[in-house]
Amino acid sequence: MDRAPRPHRSPRSLLLRKSWIGVATALVAAGAASLTAMATNASAADINVAKNAGFESGLTGWTCTGGTGSVVTSPVHGGSSALKGAASSSDNAQCSQTVAVQPNSTYTMSGWVQGNYVYLGASGTGTTDVSTWTPGATGWTQLSTSFKTGASTKSVTIYTHGWYGQGAYYADDITVSGPDGGGGTDPTPTPTASTSNPSTPTPTPTPTPTPSSTVTPPAGSVPKHAVTGYWQNFNNGATVQKISDVPSAYDIIAVSFADATTTPGAVSFTLDSAGLNGYTVAQFKADIAAKQAAGKSVVISIGGQNGTISVSDSASATNFANSVYSLMQTYGFNGVDIDLENGLNSTYMSQALKSLASKAGSGFVLTMAPQTIDMQSTSGEYFKTALAVKDILTVVNMQYYNSGSMLGCDGKVYSQGSVDFLTALACIQLEGGLAPSQVGIGVPASTSGAGSGYVSPSVVNAALDCLAKGTSCGSFKPSKTYPGLRGAMTWSTNWDASSGNAWSNAVGPHVHALP
Repeated sequence: MDRAPRPHRSPRSLLLRKSWIGVATALVAAGAASLTAMATNASAADINVAKNAGFESGLTGWTCTGGTGSVVTSPVHGGSSALKGAASSSDNAQCSQTVAVQPNSTYTMSGWVQGNYVYLGASGTGTTDVSTWTPGATGWTQLSTSFKTGASTKSVTIYTHGWYGQGAYYADDITVSGPDGGGGTDPTPTPTASTSNPSTPTPTPTPTPTPSSTVTPPAGSVPKHAVTGYWQNFNNGATVQKISDVPSAYDIIAVSFADATTTPGAVSFTLDSAGLNGYTVAQFKADIAAKQAAGKSVVISIGGQNGTISVSDSASATNFANSVYSLMQTYGFNGVDIDLENGLNSTYMSQALKSLASKAGSGFVLTMAPQTIDMQSTSGEYFKTALAVKDILTVVNMQYYNSGSMLGCDGKVYSQGSVDFLTALACIQLEGGLAPSQVGIGVPASTSGAGSGYVSPSVVNAALDCLAKGTSCGSFKPSKTYPGLRGAMTWSTNWDASSGNAWSNAVGPHVHALP
């Protein structure tokens, strides 16, 4: 995808380049002492290393960003006090505490929360930092997760926060259960009659927390059939938009683009506030959160026509994963889009994406937008990458434009701009190992969106029907139907807006009505 004004397209390069280590714990048997007894004693030694965990002593021991934290007497989960975090459009009201821990140890963390998009997490663990969240809780809801400390880790920062523009949240009875790191413990608060169980006249004991998947910002639920649109973080003559301006027809919004840094493999993102008529970072974050609250996913796109991010060894793969995860945490992105049009290395890009997915957790959204040449054969590096990460891949929206004629899955040559070009090339991916739910049709939103290959929305809809239902086909007709086909993508929401949203108004409802 291009950042330059249209019509103009520089030639694309066709070059295709591109443990957790277990720590053994020595158990020294003494006399006839049994391993069972040792395990029992270890368990009995676990304490809650969090201090003032029920906020009965105000905010003692806790630090809240921007003075956003306060203690209230209602609602409370246990005792007589709870934390209130006043999240705003520019501050997620994070309240944190540093706790003393032992190295090479496991800690289980839990807390009771109310509100929209409330998070509980731990950072500085020395291994994998964790967080868990709830999209919305009108009554008290328990969050829980667990983490392991590194070989030299003696302190960890625990935190809770809300989300930008989602209003106040409440938290109470935080526990971080594990070996005493030298800081001791406060008495565990005994919950009084809980507002989540008003019919009980007697104290409700806190359930034993269970570990849950670690996740980062709220995951929009990608529907069975989805529409993806690229949003431009620059002004190239198309309509300038805020994220809030993107029509509801789009289920996945790809923010374009993150850029390479001087660190191999690492990327960064800077909002072009000046080019976007003064759009602020706070507004941008709040708009992302609002889209997610509406069930949409927002991902950060890596590359574009001019992007030259190289992930070619283990070190750069690590840098890529860490930098993208940092952007997800900073802006609230649900995942990443890979739009590298200057080649990639399947071995190390796959390594980077798997590492990123493990950090992000179950809500991770992974999309790709390869060129047509990149998906002509399963031996190509892009296709190999897609297959290698198939277990975490959401959708591949190949760019069916700016390519000239290409081979279809039947070995015949098809010219771009026709329904046959879309269906015969999609067939290569569908028969090459990707699930139908991982295949989407990528097209320009208008004649200004690409140098060549524009097709009318009616042609896109015909291709979708041909693949999903076996109707409206051209001369090429697949040997079978793919009713699980994911949907369609366009470059870009901005060019779509310049044409009165004609593309999304026509293709969006058609995608969502597929079987």
